[in-house]
Amino acid sequence: MATDLATPTTSDSSMNIAEIMKYLPHRYPFLLVDRVLELVPNERIVAIKNISMNEPQFPGHFPNHPVMPGVLMIEALAQTAGLLAFKSGGAEISPNTVVYFVGIDGARFKRPVVPGDQLRMEANVLRVTRGIWKFAVKGTVEGQTACEAELMCTLKEIA
Repeated sequence: MATDLATPTTSDSSMNIAEIMKYLPHRYPFLLVDRVLELVPNERIVAIKNISMNEPQFPGHFPNHPVMPGVLMIEALAQTAGLLAFKSGGAEISPNTVVYFVGIDGARFKRPVVPGDQLRMEANVLRVTRGIWKFAVKGTVEGQTACEAELMCTLKEIA
């Protein structure tokens, strides 16, 4: 079944790229979430990032053996967690509201992610304290853990 990317989804349980772009200010080449498969506000989110050889990091990382940089995997997981925070926190969609990535603990990289892979990203809310969200995040490829960490973020209004 074809999906109209110009029409945002209406369900809290999934989001297409048009709806993701309403919440995240990132754009090419830094928008790293392609689709949300599942979203349960205040609990968890599952999203995907399709890894393509056409991405700008691969000519330099590494020319003869392209590997997605770990920092970009963590950023993709942070964007996924940010979507969950937005959808859970009741923040209005506004160009003046952003999610700031404020901390990372225990990051581990266990498997390279290469062009042709689909990175499945999961974030689970651990707690929310004074506007700081803490998430357990994990990225997998074909059921194998590629990376995992605990991330913190906060929603802020900017001028």
